[in-house]
Amino acid sequence: MRILRKILWPFSLLYGGIVYLRNFLYDRQVLPSVSFEIPVICVGNLSVGGTGKTPMVEYLLRLLLPEYRVATLSRGYKRKSRGFVLAEADTRVGDLGDEPFQYHRKFPGAIVAVDADRVNGVRKLMQSGVSPEVVILDDAFQHRRVRAGFNILLTTFDEPFTDDLFLPAGNLRDSVKEVRRADLIVVTKCRPSLSREESLAVADSLLRGRAKRQRVFFTTIGYDSMICSGNSRVPLEQWRGQRFTLVTGIANPAPLVRYLSEKGYDFEHLDYPDHHDFSESELRNLARKQPILTTEKDFTRLEGHLDNLFYLGIRTEFLFGGQREFERIIADYTSGR
Repeated sequence: MRILRKILWPFSLLYGGIVYLRNFLYDRQVLPSVSFEIPVICVGNLSVGGTGKTPMVEYLLRLLLPEYRVATLSRGYKRKSRGFVLAEADTRVGDLGDEPFQYHRKFPGAIVAVDADRVNGVRKLMQSGVSPEVVILDDAFQHRRVRAGFNILLTTFDEPFTDDLFLPAGNLRDSVKEVRRADLIVVTKCRPSLSREESLAVADSLLRGRAKRQRVFFTTIGYDSMICSGNSRVPLEQWRGQRFTLVTGIANPAPLVRYLSEKGYDFEHLDYPDHHDFSESELRNLARKQPILTTEKDFTRLEGHLDNLFYLGIRTEFLFGGQREFERIIADYTSGR
């Protein structure tokens, strides 16, 4: 790995130079950014890979939907459609991509749209009949053509952006200096047993050398006790003592694998790339390995192709009593206080 990083280092320098130039041009307003009159919340990260953006977007939806008409706008990675698409009753996963489709199915009160051009996407939402009162931009921290009113930056506890390098030698797709644009930072996928002293040390490492001291929150992954398949729900505990297949096509399945292993479940893990499109031969192979447990995101792509398929839902849980403060900050922003 060290040798490979040395080989890729010149390419990382080139990539980093392009990133710095781009951000410089936006900072000097040579490249224009567009603001909107309604509250726009951006959820993003500095690195490629899974930092927990989807659970955070879902947390915000649960928080805001009781009071506002809320829209989510995503790029729609690996969707089969083009341009702006607004989710409707007959919309399929291929029209939106797996994560936006998950929002669409899970939150019927939410307005879900996809567009690689975020400026066009927000404008289309505001011109449509749905008229959102709050827009959540999913994975848009680098999309500086939209000047979000509020930026939530995510980083994982095990792989913080402070210890990373630019692509392709590392996983950084944006400069660590851009953390200054974040209104708050959320450290995700922490151990539930994380001590207060450890969290303070991590917060100091994330905020070092900057006059602006953003609020840092710490979260862990909470797993549901029930597994779901369409309208069917059964206790995960019911699968104890029988062997099953865990199928994942997400950026980082390690926390889920660790959770199931620590609980003593007997399973075979089949790991696929993030947002994987399952081929016919792969589906035939999986059909011989039932029952199958998967993630909610993967379920959107496997549903209808396999029988005896279930997913285990997850949720964001705040540590150290941070939930109330986090929700107050979001409420103050969306209400204009």
